[in-house]
Amino acid sequence: MADFTTGFWSAYIAITTSLAIVFCLIVLIANSRKQPETADNTTGHVWDEDLREANNPLPRWWVGLFILTIVFSIGYLIYYPGLGAFAGAGGWSAVDEYDKERTALEQATEPIFASFVGKTPEQLALEPKALAIGERLFLNNCAQCHGSDARGSRGFPNLTDKDWLYGGSAEAIKTSITGGRHGVMPALGAAIGSPVEVERLAQYVLTLSGTATDELKAALGRSKFGVCAGCHGAKGEGNPALGAPNLTDRTWLHAPGLDGVISSINNGRNNMMPEHGSKLTASQIHVLTGYVMSLSPPTAAAAPTGRRD
Repeated sequence: MADFTTGFWSAYIAITTSLAIVFCLIVLIANSRKQPETADNTTGHVWDEDLREANNPLPRWWVGLFILTIVFSIGYLIYYPGLGAFAGAGGWSAVDEYDKERTALEQATEPIFASFVGKTPEQLALEPKALAIGERLFLNNCAQCHGSDARGSRGFPNLTDKDWLYGGSAEAIKTSITGGRHGVMPALGAAIGSPVEVERLAQYVLTLSGTATDELKAALGRSKFGVCAGCHGAKGEGNPALGAPNLTDRTWLHAPGLDGVISSINNGRNNMMPEHGSKLTASQIHVLTGYVMSLSPPTAAAAPTGRRD
């Protein structure tokens, strides 16, 4: 991606902007003077048979306002950033303005969150006031991917069931919110072999959840599962430490069925949950953790399994 703040593009923006202002000034001066006299004081342009353009200069008041606009724009570009890499004499930046507003907002709302600090996320999951605030935090920061009902969609985990990729404990949820998660399943098609062997392995994977459609192919594919066991475990029950999904249930994060498993084996998966530690305060994350825990049954917090890929 081009960097518009340094080098060629910075100079291009600065020069183009400056020339545009000069051009406007030239056009203004040219049109503020009366053109050479004509017999009927018109420019000769006629519209709709009888509508003629008069040969008069721009009104002085209009010219004055336009000049003030140009002067203002020059002053603005000197004080604020707008000419490529030039930061502006005033030292203003959108980042600094955002940080100031965020700091002021956090100072204003911190007393509200302070009352929740001494309580555990499990306790907050049962407190109506904390849940009301947590819901707003969720809708503003999480609903874009997980949905307003937190049930997710293909590729986006459902937060209302018992299946967790990285575990459903308060600590695991708080870690996910704070630092984000990056789950990668490598493409294994070449390592498995031919399309026939990939299909056999996929059938074996489906036997782990009792959904295989060809038991013979599944039996032939069992020997290839060693490539998967390193992450999913010898029994396919997943590994929350790695975010490796449980293959023994019937909860699917991506496309289910034979075609979905084959696609995962051949192409791999790459899921990214962005970190929110730089967006939310520790107190906000604490309350949000309690709200997320309230979305799933009580047993979800202790569930060791993970959502399947």
